[in-house]
Amino acid sequence: MDNILEIRNITLNFGGLSALNKVSLEHTGDEVLSLIGPNGAGKTTLFNLLTGIYRQDEGTIFFKGKDIGGLKPHERVNYGIARTFQNIRLFGELTALENLLVAHPDCNRESVLKSVLFPRTMRSRRKRVVEECEEILSTIGLGDQQNLLATNLPYGKQRLLEIGRALATDPDLILLDEPGAGMNSVEKDELTKLIYHLIEKRRKHIFLIDHDMKFVMNISKRIIVLDHGEKIAEGTAGEIQSNPLVIEAYLGKGNDRKN
Repeated sequence: MDNILEIRNITLNFGGLSALNKVSLEHTGDEVLSLIGPNGAGKTTLFNLLTGIYRQDEGTIFFKGKDIGGLKPHERVNYGIARTFQNIRLFGELTALENLLVAHPDCNRESVLKSVLFPRTMRSRRKRVVEECEEILSTIGLGDQQNLLATNLPYGKQRLLEIGRALATDPDLILLDEPGAGMNSVEKDELTKLIYHLIEKRRKHIFLIDHDMKFVMNISKRIIVLDHGEKIAEGTAGEIQSNPLVIEAYLGKGNDRKN
């Protein structure tokens, strides 16, 4: 299949600081693609570029064959890109179901005029939207907790709810920024199963960042490594683990892996 995502020679500067320097990558779509690197390597900055929070100084971003460099964040969501964040950004005083309804595009397209002129149609539409969000909650393991306030959910469930909210936008590509942060081993197993389900059953495409190397190595088909805003390596888990540039980026020069 054609690449779902292509980034060509992306460069982004903040004043005199180079955040990303001529970064290129491709996402074939039928894989878990992971992005790793030391703190400050530019990983979240790249996700912010993909979602339109930042605009690149040079280079192009193609999504589903279209140059999306000029699209605003909400336009990229409508075109099929959704994301989660390092820090949980749920609406804590809304229920799990309401958090998904807020994200569902059909909840944002209902006008007062249509509600007045076509009440039966709108009731049917609302019922369908609620059912779709309830089905997503069941998929992420929150079907029996849909009426709990988000702030009252266990931490791991809040992480899953963030993914559910992204799913509510009906994306093709989901960017997961440290989805396993703070999760215990049981919760990460649950997260792994969910990611595989999204790819195999829902035909979603996953691009993720995480600092847990065991998690990344186990789940990724291909891994890209950034260091100081530059791509220094790309390959399978085995290739990345033995790459001297990657070892140096994480351990520094002069360190012996055996020590």
